[in-house]
Amino acid sequence: MNEDTIKGQWKQLAGKMKEKWGKLTDDDLKAAEGSSEYLAGKVQERYGVAKDEAEAQVKEFRKHIDRNY
Repeated sequence: MNEDTIKGQWKQLAGKMKEKWGKLTDDDLKAAEGSSEYLAGKVQERYGVAKDEAEAQVKEFRKHIDRNY
């Protein structure tokens, strides 16, 4: 799923992101608006993980979404 598709379906995906990363706020998700890089930064900040780990989690989430959409 590319960034444009993600932006178009952001509200639907936000619920799934909240399930995976419950520490992210609605404001975090609204500010991210489809940006994987921003989302990874927020995952890193909220969960105290390394940048590469946060990016890996977001990448894996995107793969999961790609398989199910």
